[in-house]
Amino acid sequence: MALSREQMAQRVARELQDGFYVNLGIGIPTLVANYVPDGIDVMLQSENGLLGMGAFPTEDTIDADMINAGKQTVTARIGASIFSSAESFAMIRGGHVDLTVLGAFEVDVEGNIASWMIPGKLVKGMGGAMDLVAGADNIIVTMTHASKDGESKLLPRCSLPLTGAGCIKKVLTDLAYLEIENGAFILRETAPGVSIEEIVAKTAGKLIVPDDVVEMTF
Repeated sequence: MALSREQMAQRVARELQDGFYVNLGIGIPTLVANYVPDGIDVMLQSENGLLGMGAFPTEDTIDADMINAGKQTVTARIGASIFSSAESFAMIRGGHVDLTVLGAFEVDVEGNIASWMIPGKLVKGMGGAMDLVAGADNIIVTMTHASKDGESKLLPRCSLPLTGAGCIKKVLTDLAYLEIENGAFILRETAPGVSIEEIVAKTAGKLIVPDDVVEMTF
C-alpha cells in the first residue's frame, strides 16, 4: 500500500540528526515539522526569513503573520530568529543548511531534479529551490513515484526544465526509498505491502535491487 503524505513525512524525519539546520520545501516536506523524533533538536529554516519553525499551529496558537515560504501559518520555537529573506538566502547559498527536503516533478539517474515548471500548467515558480539544490550537499526529494496518469517520475533523463543538475542522492516516494549512485536508482526500502515488482514496473530509469532491501516500519 502506498505511503500517505503523513507517512512520507515520518520517514523523512528519521533522517534528521541532532543539531541539524533543515530547510523544508513546499508540500509534503513541510509536514516533516510535525514528526521530529523525540530527543532530537533541529532548527527548521524557511527561506522567507525564519529560523526555528515549530509544528503547525492549532486554532488557539495561530498567528496569521507567522508564515513559511509556502504561505502556510506556522509557529516559532523557543530560540527562533526572524530576519530578511536576503540573510536567509545567504545562509542557504553559504552552505549552512545541513539537510534540505524538496518536492519534485521528476528526478533522473544522474541526480538531476525538475521541480518548477510543467508546460501548459500554472506553477508558482522555482522559488528558492535553485539556491537550495546548489547550496546543500544533503538533499532528500519527496514525491509520488508516478504521476496521476501512471507515468514514472524516476527517469533515465528529466524531460522538464531542470532546477539543478547532479545534486540529488536520495529519493523518498510513496512506494520506496532509493539512493542515486553511478547512474542508477538503488532500491533501499519498500513501503509496507508494496512489492518490488510494482516498484520495478513504475521506475523508468535504471533500477538496481540489492539483496538486502527492507520494508519500512511505522
